[in-house]
Order: sequence, then C-alpha cells, then structure tokens
Amino acid sequence: MMRQYELVERVKRYNPRADEALLNRAYVYAMLAHGTQKRASGDPYFSHPLEVAAILTDLKLDDATIVAALLHDTIEDTAATKDDIREKFGPSIAELVDGLTKLKKLDLVSKQAVQAENLRKLLLAITSDVRVLLVKLADRLHNMRTLHYVPPAKRSRISQETLDIYAPLAGRMGMHDMREELEDLSFRQINPEAYEALEQRLSRQRDAVARVVEEIETQLTRKLAGEGISAEVSGRLKKPYSIYRKMERKAVSFEQLSDIVAFRILVETIADCYRAVGIIHTTWPAVPQRFKDYISTPKGNDYRSLHTTVIGPESQRVEMQIRTHHMHEVNEYGIAAHALYKDGAAEAAFASESSAYAWLRRTVDMLAHGDNPEEFLEHTKLELFSDQVYCFTPKGRLIALPRKANCIDFAYAVHTDIGNHCARARINGVERPLVTELQNGDEVEIITDAKATPSPAWESIVVTGRARSAIRRATRAATRNQYLELGRRIVQQLFARAGKPFSDEAVKQGLKRLARSSTDDVFWAVGRDEIPADDVLKAVHPDFKSEVPLGPKPTAEWFGVGKDSSLKFQVPESEGAIPIRGINSDLPVTISREGGAVPGDRIVGILTAGEGITIYPIQSPALAAFDNEPERWLDVRWDIDEARRSRYPARIAVKSRNAPGSLAAVTQVIADNDGNIDNLRMQRSAQDYTNVVIDLEVWDLKHLNAIIAGIRDLPISAEAGRVFE
Repeated sequence: MMRQYELVERVKRYNPRADEALLNRAYVYAMLAHGTQKRASGDPYFSHPLEVAAILTDLKLDDATIVAALLHDTIEDTAATKDDIREKFGPSIAELVDGLTKLKKLDLVSKQAVQAENLRKLLLAITSDVRVLLVKLADRLHNMRTLHYVPPAKRSRISQETLDIYAPLAGRMGMHDMREELEDLSFRQINPEAYEALEQRLSRQRDAVARVVEEIETQLTRKLAGEGISAEVSGRLKKPYSIYRKMERKAVSFEQLSDIVAFRILVETIADCYRAVGIIHTTWPAVPQRFKDYISTPKGNDYRSLHTTVIGPESQRVEMQIRTHHMHEVNEYGIAAHALYKDGAAEAAFASESSAYAWLRRTVDMLAHGDNPEEFLEHTKLELFSDQVYCFTPKGRLIALPRKANCIDFAYAVHTDIGNHCARARINGVERPLVTELQNGDEVEIITDAKATPSPAWESIVVTGRARSAIRRATRAATRNQYLELGRRIVQQLFARAGKPFSDEAVKQGLKRLARSSTDDVFWAVGRDEIPADDVLKAVHPDFKSEVPLGPKPTAEWFGVGKDSSLKFQVPESEGAIPIRGINSDLPVTISREGGAVPGDRIVGILTAGEGITIYPIQSPALAAFDNEPERWLDVRWDIDEARRSRYPARIAVKSRNAPGSLAAVTQVIADNDGNIDNLRMQRSAQDYTNVVIDLEVWDLKHLNAIIAGIRDLPISAEAGRVFE
C-alpha cells in the first residue's frame, strides 16, 4: 500500500506547488474513517481510494481531485458526513465527494428503463463538475483491476456495465489508454475463451514482431534525424479487444488480419508531422486509402494525429500514428490534459478548448428537455460507440457527426433553429435530398425557410440523439399549437352563433368552472375534443339559454333546402366558418379516406378526439355515421393560398370497354392533365366492360373535373365520374 509521503511525492512531481498539508490531511482522514474495513481481496479498504488517487496522479490532476479520490467512499461507507468534509476540506471538495457518493448508488446494468434513467443521472451529475467523471473512471479502473476477487456472477455484470458505459465514455472524453485498459479487462471476464485464444496467438507473434519493431524503430529514427526531425518512435502489438472488434467488424480470422502492429512517432511540431509522413511513404509502400488526417480535422473527443498504413519489413502491414508531444498528451489523457485542472482556468475557456466537454454539455442539454429515458439511452450509446464523419459549413466550421448521419442531422448539429426550419440542402454545391448520407469532407449548406417545420417522419430518419430529441420537441409543440388554434376557432365560432362577444379575457372568467389553469389549456382541450365547446360557453355565461341547439349537424334545412328537394346542397360561405388552409396548416386536419375532398368542394368538418378535424365533402355518404353526434359537426370552408398549393385526394370510377390499351389510355389522360395516381383497382363487370376505381391526387375541383372530362372523351370510356365511398 502506498505510503503518505509517496502520494505527496507523486503529486509534487508534476505540480511543485501542491498543497502538501491538504493531501496529508485527506490521507489521514480517509485512513482513519475506513479503519478496519476490508475489501474482497482481504486488503485494507483504504488501499482502494489510495490506488484511485494514484491513477489520477498519472493523469496529473489537481489537488482537489486527488483529495476527492481519497475521500470518495467515506460518506457512503463510513460515519463521515458531507458537513464534516465541508468543514475540514472546503465546499468544493465536499461537492465532489457528494457527487461521487450519489453515482455509487447507480445500477447501470439493470432493466433497460432503470439503466437509462441512471445513465441520465450519471451525465447530469458529472457536468456539474467533470472531475466527478474522472474520479469515477479511475474508481472503475481499479475495481476492474481487482475484479478477480469478486464472485463470478457479479464479475460478469460489472464487466458488461464497464464495456457498455464506462469504456466508451472514457473514449468519448478522449482518454484513450484508460478506455483500452477498461475494454481489455472487461473482455477478459465477458469472453474469457476468446481473450485467452487471442493472447496465445499474440504471444506466438511477439518474437517475430519484436524483430520488425526494432528494425523499424532504428531505421525510422535514423531517417527522421537525417532530415532534422527529432522523434520518439515506439511500436507495440495491438490490444486483444481491439483485435477482436476488428475481426468481428470485418468478419475475418486472426490469420487474415494484417495490421496488428502499431507505431507512434512523436515529434516537436505540426510541420514535422507532415514531413514525417513523407519520409515514411518514401521508405515503405503506403497502403492505398489508409491515410487519415485527424490534425486538420480532429475527432470529436479532441483526438489529433496522422494515421497511415505501410508495407514494412517482411511484408508486414504496419500502422503509423504521427503526432506532436502535446497532441499525444491530449490523446492519452483526454479532458484531463486540459488546463482547467492544471492552473484553475475558467470553465468557459476549458469548454472552448475541449470538444469532448462540449459533447458532454450538448448531451446534457438534450437531457434537460425530458425525453423518454430509454430513447435517450439508445441514442447516447449510439453516439458513444459510433465512428464519426467530419463535414464543413460553407464558412468552414467543422461539424462532427456519427457515421450514416444525413443533412437533417447536420442542420441540427449547427443549431436547433436551423434544423427546425431546414427546407433544402446543398452538398459540395449540388442540391441533394435532406436524407442524403454524408461523407467525410463534405461541405454542407442548409437552406432554411421560416415557414418550414420538422416532419414527424424525420424522427425515424435521423441518427443523432440531438436531432431526434429536437424533432420530437418541435413536433409536440406544433401539434399542441394546432389543437390550440383549432379549439380557439371552435369556441370563437360558437360564441358568434350564440351572439356573445369572444375574447381571451372572457374565457378567463370560466377557468375555475372548467378546472383549467389557462385559456391555452382550455382551447387545447377543446381542440382535442376533451372539453365540449358549449361547456366553455356555459362556464363563461352560466345564465345563457339557447332555444336552438348550439353547433347543429348540417342538415338540408341548414343549407336552405327541404328534405325532399332534388336540388344539390348550396352551402353559403359562413363568416364564422373555420378556414381550412390545407393538410399541412396550422390546424390538425386530415381528409376523409372515403373518396377524399378537394378545394372547391362544399365541405363539413367532423371533430374526433385526439385527431382533430376530418374533412368530408357534403355529398359524402360517410357523414350518415355521425347523424346522432351533432356536437362533432363543424362549419368549415376552404381558404387555400395559391402560392403554397398542394395536392388533395379524390376518387373516380371509370367504366371502360375491354380493348387492348384501354387502361393505358385512361392513365395517359391523367398524366397529360398533371394528375397523380395513388391507387387503382379493376373489376370485370361484364364480358365487354371493366370497372376501374382510381384514387387520384389533384390540385382542386377544377383540375379533377378536367381529368374526368378527358376520360369521358375517350372512345373506350362508357362512363366516368366521381365517387365518395
């Protein structure tokens, strides 16, 4: 077990100004607090927080983080309290220890919903002070190193949790070495047979690889020095889990893997990095399409390096990673390498320096909007594990996204408002569909439209959690606004019929009677048919009595003709009618499936709870089903903006003679008149005739009539007309 002075010396090696008294006080406090407690190995329990602190000294962290590591189990496992720690070590350290105590209670491998909620808590806790995450990762690493003392069933559970959550989180924070060790320790427990098999094969390769490594190190160091480049060259075999994942991903055997050796070349400057690549490529043949430049386009976890693969001595494929010493420190230690924990720099400066920290902040921003925990878990895991693609805005801003991301993901990555109003996209100057999958280096320009809104279908198209979350929020808001506006118009229409003045202030008077907190809640409930509109009128005017039922079903008398009249309905344009501006308008509107409805038709609206208005032509036989529900009938009218026209559904029936090309002639008329066929059904009605029912999409009634007239003019057409069922 490390002694007190040894811990202080480890810290003072990288921080000569360390608070020696604080470290000594924390060491003694934790040792006395844990007293005679033992770990599963039989060692004193205090050895664990001491080893966690030692791991963090390797990351060169500040005094407060080292002290928090020493104390991280005291509140949970001893008589110590948060108030005790605040009094003895100050509020900052007390908050760190308290955050770690809360995290200890999380169970990240329980049922999916619980796991999801606990991951949310983990990320929310660590963003209050990211040092909580660093201590938690070090705590997990030491527990994994001593996992063989734990019962087998528990080993498997802890290892799976580590592989699912902690290892990828360490990677996402840029802590490469820690991620690799966590993965290998987990892999050894979860799949011991595969681990041992790979270890044995790697052992047999070590002697042969050692000769290649020595030759390349010597030859490359000499060549670089000859060009005036001071470099440290080191080679190693890749880790078992890294090899296992590559075998799985590429579906190849161990013998088919060619690049199991990796070299790191550390140089002084960025210019030296690029010069070194040139020297490497002129020394050994480069493998095509294996050069990656993560210096000009760093990964989202701040990783920067040049990667290339060459055919080295003995025809061995060798991966080369070329970087500066500073890049190497950031690549190995991730967020722990940044200045925040070296000299107390402001968090704002740190956040701008660290892309990994920015990712953490974005993830927590998504949490703050309260999305479904299981969906959050799914998308956070996706972003933790996924490889990335790097694209640019027209102004040169780099946007990192998971692979398979599309233009919609890109738009939301730039800004939520850009995503919510994106209408079109240009990739490398060429207009492409929004669903186009992006490739490394693409320049993406998003064209927005103030009137554009996210389609609910986008939720199943995007791959980033941020985009999906924003689309869901926007869809919910848009849907609520639609029902709210519908409810407002229904109530307004009802007040007009009753001869009562309408205003929000008037409706406010009835809030208590309606048991609603705001007028918006009232209108929303009316729009969803959760409150009858006449209840609102009665709540505002309790003494009002109407001799005529409010909101009657449209009957023949309502439109000015008798029941027995052979005249078609002539519906007057009512001033109080609700304007229908289209299917994608500010109201929740759908068109009847029984024959459709098009602008120019005389229409009726039927209110359905939770669905909004369904529009029917006044001639539709389907309206008979609502005869006994007059409260659901709404007075509506078309109000179409010619500049934003869309197609509407209609159904026609054609009786044609059985002759070669008759169906082609009918469909040609529809095509010539700019109609669109959505569905078509044929049935032989007699030996010489066929009935064809066609579902069309047309602009309006005039357009539909032109198509019907064109079909009637065909020599093969016996009958053609519109149907409503």
